[in-house]
Amino acid sequence: MIKKIELLAPAKSLESGMAAINYGADAVYIGSPKFGARVAAGNSIKDIKKLTDYAHRFYSKVYVTINTILYDNELDEVEKSIHQLYNEGIDAIIIQDMGILEMDLPPIPLFASTQTHNYDWQKVKFLEDAGLQRVILARELSLHQIEEIRSKTNIDLEFFVHGALCVSFSGQCYFSHAIHKGSANRGACAQACRAYYSLKDKNGQTLIKNKHLLSLKDLNLSKSISDLLDSGISSFKIEGRLKDLDYVKNITANYRKAIDAVLEEKSNYQKSSSGKIYYDFDPDPEKTFNRGYTDYFLKRRNKEIASPDTQKSIGKFLGTVQSTGDTFFILDRKIAFNTGDGICFFDKQGRLHGTKIYKIDKQKIFPEKINEIKKETQIYRNFDIQFSKQLSSSKTERKIEANISLKELDESILITAKDEDHNEINYVHSGPFEIAKNQEKAFETIKNQLSKAGDSVFKVDQVTVDLETALFFPISELNNLRRIVLEKLEEKRQENYTNQQVSIAKNSIPYPEKSIDYKGNVLNNLAMRFYKRHGVQQIENAFEAQTDFSGKDIMITKHCIKYQMGACERFEKNPKRISEPLFLEDNNRKYKLEFDCKNCQMKVIML
Repeated sequence: MIKKIELLAPAKSLESGMAAINYGADAVYIGSPKFGARVAAGNSIKDIKKLTDYAHRFYSKVYVTINTILYDNELDEVEKSIHQLYNEGIDAIIIQDMGILEMDLPPIPLFASTQTHNYDWQKVKFLEDAGLQRVILARELSLHQIEEIRSKTNIDLEFFVHGALCVSFSGQCYFSHAIHKGSANRGACAQACRAYYSLKDKNGQTLIKNKHLLSLKDLNLSKSISDLLDSGISSFKIEGRLKDLDYVKNITANYRKAIDAVLEEKSNYQKSSSGKIYYDFDPDPEKTFNRGYTDYFLKRRNKEIASPDTQKSIGKFLGTVQSTGDTFFILDRKIAFNTGDGICFFDKQGRLHGTKIYKIDKQKIFPEKINEIKKETQIYRNFDIQFSKQLSSSKTERKIEANISLKELDESILITAKDEDHNEINYVHSGPFEIAKNQEKAFETIKNQLSKAGDSVFKVDQVTVDLETALFFPISELNNLRRIVLEKLEEKRQENYTNQQVSIAKNSIPYPEKSIDYKGNVLNNLAMRFYKRHGVQQIENAFEAQTDFSGKDIMITKHCIKYQMGACERFEKNPKRISEPLFLEDNNRKYKLEFDCKNCQMKVIML
């Protein structure tokens, strides 16, 4: 059985969503007008409708995020919004709040957001039994854990393969809300994890000063597509609903190529949408926003996941400074620079500096600021002006393969068009017709003109002319016939596109736990009713409904500061000795760190 594989790209807006489709996405996810986990990335119903119509031309799908937790006074609006989105033809809703399953819903698939903390097979199996169609797995999972989930469930599994990493388990981060800067579970994360912190021991001694101790590098699993396919992943998700258009084009193209290369080797898989992409540039993830890349915990725990010196993009490593002059430097390798390129580098104290290139003279590179650039400084390019211009002016196209044939009837011509998905139309063109004087040229003209698909979504690969005698057609007539036939073929594609219809029947499948604390994110009466129906006996109100945060875990992460600094007794032969407990401090507050070594997890606790 052939399994359909999906590349899922982010859409900040209608424009970026269409770009994602054009550059290779099998599906896109986009924020609803309200209640998406990126409050700054909401979109109108009108724009979502336009994106849906455009995506469906290529049999690509559109998923809409309503993945925040909800207050009671928002439930009616959310239910109404889901019906509106369903009526506009979207393909699924991504949710976090289980109260949505208690609503009177249209027959539309529901996907469990990674915000629902989908970390073990028991949780995933419950969501499958509750009626959801897909689960977006936690980013922290290893291949082994994914394989275990796949072996015990049948639900569609989606996994992040690229982009920014939340250091906390998704849906389990209350840091932003705890410091009164907005709830991550309500789409208003203030990114406390990207801030400066100092690490102190129980005696108040500073172990690390003013570093981004909770900030991670960005995820890049482009080299692990085959492994993830084998482990059971069928949707490969790119993070980035707040990223710019260049990011969407470049990263989508990169993963389209990576996935297609794997699919060529695996005959039991195929992409889930139509069309071939004709690129006019070579994608390069290092030329797009990144803090350095990591494969996170996919294959093993490692110390290369953190980005303590900066939370900003560093771009692509270019080389090490070989020598410097008063106004220039020379690298240890030949690199093509352009005036206007942005470069950055770390000084000896680990501080990030940035500047622009204003002049190049052979091997000499002249930056606007050179004060901190020394011999042995490592140089990165975080803005490639030529690559940016290339992306901005890119004419990359996505085309659906089609064939056209002409067959002579009694007093008419039957024109048949068929696309790569076996959609087919017939169009009869009536005579009278004139016999061509130059038979060879007439056949050639018919084929040439019908092969020119123009601005349509099609690329005509083959034109078959089954005529006993070549007929004379003016070029304008052939062009008009081609236009009519391809328009009808596209109409047939739209007509044959079918949304999956799923009606969720309420049941009482037992939830894996009998009690839920605030990490269950239960904020409304419908969510309360959902969990009670599934056998949960004790339910604590969500963090957002509470006022006293002292002593509560405000973040749980697999990233471990003790491990990073060589103080882990489990992984180090001679661990660094430190006086616990440890504390994080910023300019305003102090937070306790607690280490669950059995589960290899770290907790940040509000004092």
